[in-house]
Amino acid sequence: MKNVSLAMSAKDWSILIGLSILWGGSFFFNEITLTGFSPLTVVWLRVTIAAACLWFLVFAKNITIPKTGTFWWSIILMGLINNAMPFSLIVWGQQEIGSGLASILNATTPLFTVLVAGALLSDERIAPLKILGVLIGLGGVAAMIGPQYLSGLGESVSAQLSILGAALCYAFAGVFGRRFREMQVSPVMTATLQVSMASLWLLPVCIFGGHVQELSTAN
Repeated sequence: MKNVSLAMSAKDWSILIGLSILWGGSFFFNEITLTGFSPLTVVWLRVTIAAACLWFLVFAKNITIPKTGTFWWSIILMGLINNAMPFSLIVWGQQEIGSGLASILNATTPLFTVLVAGALLSDERIAPLKILGVLIGLGGVAAMIGPQYLSGLGESVSAQLSILGAALCYAFAGVFGRRFREMQVSPVMTATLQVSMASLWLLPVCIFGGHVQELSTAN
């Protein structure tokens, strides 16, 4: 068995902190952008800008674009369940609840992942220690963000269920995404195509719903 180091290097810590800022900050910026745009416009802009930046990286690194049909059908679905749906649910929910509570509810993703993986994967059986570990982690998230944000639990139930629905989407996406490791596709390419597909999923809804017109009328 390959030895796994349990110690984190300075690079590991910098990556972890950077990811925390990016993911945690997204809830804060969602709250700001919702003052000027509708939820679907916010999500479409987010994935479209991300796709443009990532395509620049793909071409700069000359990363090969996969051509197999299996991969493309998988990435189309992944763009829906890992980006378009959860992003939309989160931003819709944040119309009624603050970014602090939204981020705490979204932190239930590992708990849902343990349950979904345990139900669908033969090598990821549910164990009491796994559940305990996730609950401790969820408590840590709540403590770091601030217990005062939990005071909103029980209010705006539909919005809170929307955030939990997003966490459940992430759980299914995490299980479904294991197939990309076997396909040996570059993670950068996978991420690029995910957000690109999410943009395409949302574009018809934004066009026919009049959401894209907000961009031309925004001051």
